Amino acid sequence: MTLVAGVDTSTQSTKVLVCDADTGAVVREGRAGHPDGTEVAPAHWWAAFGEATAGGLLDGVAAIGVGGQQHGMVLLDEAGEVVRDALLWNDTRSAGAAADLIAELPGGAADWAEAVGLVPVASFTVTKLRWVAQHEPDVAARAASVVLPHDWITHRLNASSREQTTDRGDASGTGYWSPATGEYRPDLVRLAFGRDLRLPRVAGPAEVVGETADGALLAPGTGDNMAAGLGLGLRPGDLVVSLGTSGTVFGVSATPVTDPSGTVAGFADASGRHLPLVATLNAARVLTAVAGLLGVTLSTLDELALSAEPGAGGLTLLPYLDGERTPNLPDARGLLNGLTRANAGPANLARAAYEGMLCGLADGLDAVRALGVPVERVLLIGGAAASPAVRAIAPGLLGVPVSVPEPAEYVALGAARQAAWALRGTPEAPAWPVSAAEVPAGPAEGVRKVYTDVRDRAQALLR
Repeated sequence: MTLVAGVDTSTQSTKVLVCDADTGAVVREGRAGHPDGTEVAPAHWWAAFGEATAGGLLDGVAAIGVGGQQHGMVLLDEAGEVVRDALLWNDTRSAGAAADLIAELPGGAADWAEAVGLVPVASFTVTKLRWVAQHEPDVAARAASVVLPHDWITHRLNASSREQTTDRGDASGTGYWSPATGEYRPDLVRLAFGRDLRLPRVAGPAEVVGETADGALLAPGTGDNMAAGLGLGLRPGDLVVSLGTSGTVFGVSATPVTDPSGTVAGFADASGRHLPLVATLNAARVLTAVAGLLGVTLSTLDELALSAEPGAGGLTLLPYLDGERTPNLPDARGLLNGLTRANAGPANLARAAYEGMLCGLADGLDAVRALGVPVERVLLIGGAAASPAVRAIAPGLLGVPVSVPEPAEYVALGAARQAAWALRGTPEAPAWPVSAAEVPAGPAEGVRKVYTDVRDRAQALLR
């Protein structure tokens, strides 16, 4: 059996899967946690990788791929040493920088979408470069290059080359690489940072970029959403709704997608195609927050939500608990609308939490479909996809058939599949089977319309 490994260096933890290169079957796995926060010293990721792979986990592995949280800014000096803690995707301090950068191109948001397939928000790397340049000039002066979290881990693993590399998927989330042309936009780096920085070479989807000290080949790696798409074997017509720390909606497109509104980011994927994506900051964390507020477990929250009627008795939750990325409201807070003595109960609040979270993602689905991306079914993944209430409520709100793939670490699995692809050197990635069960649609009864009305009326208040 030939073994490959996939690494998921996510916001919360490092997960490593060792898989059969032919079938994708998981042979062994390990994990270790990361510190909480929106800025983290990259050394913690490396320590977590060491902990997750301890005890010979990688013995006999022929190739490794790394999937990583997108957008995180890792600044390096001339010697390749980290000059400050990495600012992560969920750090919203650069919201003002994003607004400034949009205004500084003559055509504003439309010019940004045309140039790099996205419109700056606080999540994207380009805005973090501007923030550091403005607020930490001494740090900025020491910086010689900028890489992303998966790039940094891949480089640490690479014992055969000093060259920094990335891939087109993760590069497409920076705000200074164009999925349409396949080239960096150094002028946008200069606009954001005030001068040039060295940028990692963008490797091909299945290129071998080096090897580890133990002789395992290194695949280029990719961003977490791109790796999940590869792990799921996405095909045209599939749309993924991922319910993790953040929420994402993404699908496959043969051509670049641009959205001047900034709702849909026109990313590239890990296979040579494109990955239009909508992201929300608030997904499963909404459920844990409401469970904590009610003093119940998540399983009890499920039971409470399922005991309430659709629409939660008129209670609507706009779940912008940590600000929001889509819509772009980084300083917003959550809003509970329609509270009366009649509906003021745990069951309705629980139901409103699930409905609010899923309505936000349903808006994302509509935005992707409006750009011409076909939507035939939704694949529901992420930790909250296991929730009985999520499965019962999602099909009615999303409005298309919903299937739940068997539970798996799809980011790490996609990274492992990329490693197998690089190892084989074939034109296409190996065909690893993924089974998914369709879930029946439940009633929605106007929930989307009420949510949309509340959302639209609240926009001025929340901005």
